[in-house]
Amino acid sequence: MYAVIESGGKQHRVIPGELLKLEKLDLPEGKSFDFDKVMLIGDGEDVHIGTPYLEAGKVTAEVISHGRAKKISIIKFTRRKQYRRQAGHRQGYTEVKIIDISGSK
Repeated sequence: MYAVIESGGKQHRVIPGELLKLEKLDLPEGKSFDFDKVMLIGDGEDVHIGTPYLEAGKVTAEVISHGRAKKISIIKFTRRKQYRRQAGHRQGYTEVKIIDISGSK
């Protein structure tokens, strides 16, 4: 069984037991919660597609940890104009474990 959920403006294909890094969620570690934006649930040949979301679809997950990704460098440079800007960015993330997928049409 698998599902397609939307979180943080991105779509993710998930299966039960999977660890997933999502955009930062404002939830404490160890808390379980439900995704309300379930777009698709599939189980073999039986596939239910929402328009855009399934009404009865539910994906339960548990917050494992919070963290920050690797630093990326942002460099702006214009040659011969004495222009150089440098900055860095570390995106926050929340690691979740998918517990259960339930629901259909």
